Amino acid sequence: MRISNLQFITDSPAQAEQACAGGVRWVQLRVKNTPHTAWKQLALNTQQICRRYGATLLINDNPQIAQEIRADGVHLGQQDMPPDDARAILGPDFIIGGTANTFADIERLAAAGVDYIGLGPFRFTVTKERLSPILGLEGYATIMAQCRAAGITVPVVGIGGITPADVPSLLATGLHGVAVSGAISAAPEPQLAAATFLTLLPTSLPTPQ
Repeated sequence: MRISNLQFITDSPAQAEQACAGGVRWVQLRVKNTPHTAWKQLALNTQQICRRYGATLLINDNPQIAQEIRADGVHLGQQDMPPDDARAILGPDFIIGGTANTFADIERLAAAGVDYIGLGPFRFTVTKERLSPILGLEGYATIMAQCRAAGITVPVVGIGGITPADVPSLLATGLHGVAVSGAISAAPEPQLAAATFLTLLPTSLPTPQ
């Protein structure tokens, strides 16, 4: 399973279209406080765009909708359904990602068999409610070193206020890639912003040993 090293998070099919036009091939639809019917329609609209571009679509926090529309997977926050329960619902073919803020979180998620982990936040971001403690570059370096020492090879993606200028130093800590939202969607030219991130990320990554 290929986990993208550039993940775009949005609640807008229009933003997903702009990001995919810039080369993004992994979209996480993050919707909050929305009735099931409206949420599902947003998911279907986003899925249509992702299919047109050959992009992977993950639904945030909602295995039920992911199953109903046959999305590619789900991303589960720390207050959401446990990964084991989501896997029981969705089966082995769906991608399941989880959110971490500490090495202990990563250990728990890796033991639960997630396919990738979003570790953050890197810095303060207004796109996330109830923000966990800020990690900064030093925090990532420490946690990724702990992962290597423990033999944990689940792909870990940095998230939280990341800009293109941050990417080289973040990758140097051992991260698989980055997940971004406002750095693309709030950019004057979202398509160009997405393309810029892609120039900073390796086109192919070694398989973890």
